Amino acid sequence: MSRKQSGNLSGEWERFHPRRPEGNDEQMTTREDRRPSRGWAAAAGLLLAVTGAVVVNPAPAQAATAITINGASGGRTFDGVGAISGGGGNTRLLVDYPEPQRSDILDYLFKPGYGAAMQIMKVEIGGDTNSTSGAEPSHEHTRGQVNCDRGYEWWMMAQAKARNPNIKLVGLSWGAPGWIGNGNFWSSDSIDYLIAWLGCATSHGLTIDYLGGWNERGRDLNWYKNLRSALNSRGYPNVKIVASDDFGWGSADDALRDPAFGSAISVVGSHYVCGYRSSQTSCPSSANAVNSGKTLWASENGSDDYNGGAPALARGINRDYIDGKMTAYLNWPVIAAITPNIPWATTGVAVAPQPWSGYYSIGTSTWVMGHTTQFTAPGWRYLDSSSGYLGGNRNNGSYVSLRSPTGSDYSTVIETMDAGSAQDLQFTVTGGLSTGTVHVWSTNVRSGNPADQFVRRSDITPSNGAFSLTVQPGYVYSITTTTGQGKGTATSPAQGALALPYSDDFDGYATGREAKYLSDHQGSFEVVPCAAGRTGQCVRQMSEQAPIFWTSGHAEPFTLLGDVNWRNYTVSSDVLLEKSGYAQLVGRAGNYNHDNPHNLNAYYLRVADNGSWSIRSNNTSGNQRTLASGTTTALGTGRWHKLALTLNGSTLTATLDGTTLGSVADSTWVAGQIGYATGQGVTAQFDNLTITPLGGGTSPTGTIRGAGSNRCLDVNGQSQADGAVVQIWDCNNGANQTWTATSGNQLTVYGTKCLDAPSTTTGARVRIWSCTGAANQQWRLNADGTITGVQSGLCLDVTGAGTANGTAVTLWTCNGGSNQRWIRS
Repeated sequence: MSRKQSGNLSGEWERFHPRRPEGNDEQMTTREDRRPSRGWAAAAGLLLAVTGAVVVNPAPAQAATAITINGASGGRTFDGVGAISGGGGNTRLLVDYPEPQRSDILDYLFKPGYGAAMQIMKVEIGGDTNSTSGAEPSHEHTRGQVNCDRGYEWWMMAQAKARNPNIKLVGLSWGAPGWIGNGNFWSSDSIDYLIAWLGCATSHGLTIDYLGGWNERGRDLNWYKNLRSALNSRGYPNVKIVASDDFGWGSADDALRDPAFGSAISVVGSHYVCGYRSSQTSCPSSANAVNSGKTLWASENGSDDYNGGAPALARGINRDYIDGKMTAYLNWPVIAAITPNIPWATTGVAVAPQPWSGYYSIGTSTWVMGHTTQFTAPGWRYLDSSSGYLGGNRNNGSYVSLRSPTGSDYSTVIETMDAGSAQDLQFTVTGGLSTGTVHVWSTNVRSGNPADQFVRRSDITPSNGAFSLTVQPGYVYSITTTTGQGKGTATSPAQGALALPYSDDFDGYATGREAKYLSDHQGSFEVVPCAAGRTGQCVRQMSEQAPIFWTSGHAEPFTLLGDVNWRNYTVSSDVLLEKSGYAQLVGRAGNYNHDNPHNLNAYYLRVADNGSWSIRSNNTSGNQRTLASGTTTALGTGRWHKLALTLNGSTLTATLDGTTLGSVADSTWVAGQIGYATGQGVTAQFDNLTITPLGGGTSPTGTIRGAGSNRCLDVNGQSQADGAVVQIWDCNNGANQTWTATSGNQLTVYGTKCLDAPSTTTGARVRIWSCTGAANQQWRLNADGTITGVQSGLCLDVTGAGTANGTAVTLWTCNGGSNQRWIRS
């Protein structure tokens, strides 16, 4: 995945295109009884009579648009719509979910006729290095030492296949262990490495359909030729090669200039073809790409919030083919199964941040994806003359039609994301397609109400192959002659904290697996038999040298675990250094910079084999401070020691083998996860993890600190007047920064004033007001760290992702930015 920018980006398009009011249900009629205005009035009256609901008539339909669905039209073969597990670590927590929630989530992702019904999935070939939201373990940490049971991608692929045996699987590397080519990915070592990975897939009963090179890191044409030869000679002639999973269509140009390279590859895959994190309104490829004879894919797209990114997804799936003849669309990622402090914590089509509570949320993007995947299948054929823009105008929306490879079935997917009014569409079916009953499904993408998503509408009976449909603005529609579609009914349990005390002796895991909730962000921490005569299992940092990095920042190995709201606790663990260097305990870990994941908001207790120790603080800018340090008896290597870091208010205390090393006062970080860390290439073991609470955890009353700014929610000028605005400011424990979360969903300050939203408009600045109990003074404190208005559904947002004192706090569309996440203390 490309991470060119960070912060509050997924909402930028919406900042210039404010959310419109929710649209109304569409009208569906046959051509013979179509009476738009009177039909709507009758339908509205009936609905009012039956339900008591208030129905607002839609804007008048525009002049009718004629669409011919011609089964004889030429078009390319459809390869599928799906997503990416990896790039990286974004699926990590899913495997730790309890049943039935784990299966429920997997059903929503992969099960046909239930949710997103993904048809293609790309997975990361783990490389022991951070690749955006975490690091995934390699199957071969050191040359020749292959273990096919590491990580969770094998499990993920098997679960996808169990639900959809026809799903296509793709493998791609982001980073790699440092032994490969002595740090050069474009080497014969990496080809051998990929062949070994394919062998692991075979051992798991998995068939990999496609294989790529090095994600977003250019291409070496000879390497691709050599890869093709190796695949052919070593038992994998049916694995197709995708090149080069980068930006633009240079691989198509190279295929024309170098026929041998062209013969080696089957697919030209490009990233963010509509623009990086764009609204996906225009999605061209290139003339060379279209004329190359190669299959074209939009092999990575999205990077958007699971709800807020739905309009862009709806446009892109259709427009990638209309504009650029791309026959596959892969969203990044599949799911955000990560804690809310990790980069891109709400991207994908769903979120699953709390395996301990079982809580998850299915996004609007799931249903947008389902509008294509539940009505088509790989092998169907696009109908070019039956695909395009409504009325020839991009602003009206787009439509694509596809035909089943056998029989006369067809489906047409329509999106009206930017339309300003209803549109009357008149269809004529010809070219050997079925003229029988048409089934209609719709999603109101502008609505946050799940009841408006993936709704089965009344069937239409064409007359002599003709029928009409009135479509509303901001919707996705699927019209089809197929059946079998459906909307899953599983529901999530409530959110909940990971309770303290917490402990794990790691003895219950198989060798090579990851301990529960432990999420790697650099290096690889996995369970192995304990060393130095200790029985049982321990966690070991496995990366023995610097990897081939994918990120620009070259972080040292670290892994995190726990609840981001843990505040005052002691984290302790047994530690054994296998070689000279240092190991670290991490406390109150928060956000990190995805370009340089070493820049983590956290405290560290560092101890080295020579006896040097220090308590340190770090932040997302990489400003590491030594708060206390000293020297004790040398720890040596191959010997077990017990480390403990106590974080109690502003007092930080380090102990080694029960003896206090030192203590220091610092109040920079107030809450966060725990973790293990080592120096680069330092192998070490960890055992008997315990996190013991000290009291003073999150209470109903305290500060509300911005995750992105590390500044507190503050009433301007300490004013107690109604209408005083709220901002961020340096935390000072003042009464104007002390908030109470009440049982009535209010956030009160000064005892009698409530956090108040003056309107439901994006950009509205929040303020304080005398408490009234109204919905505009009620707030949801969510598991992902966001605070959303009960009335508006919008997030409490620091304007422009600012971090300066006095930056305004407003309502904004939730987008997963760190400027919309808050830590209560």
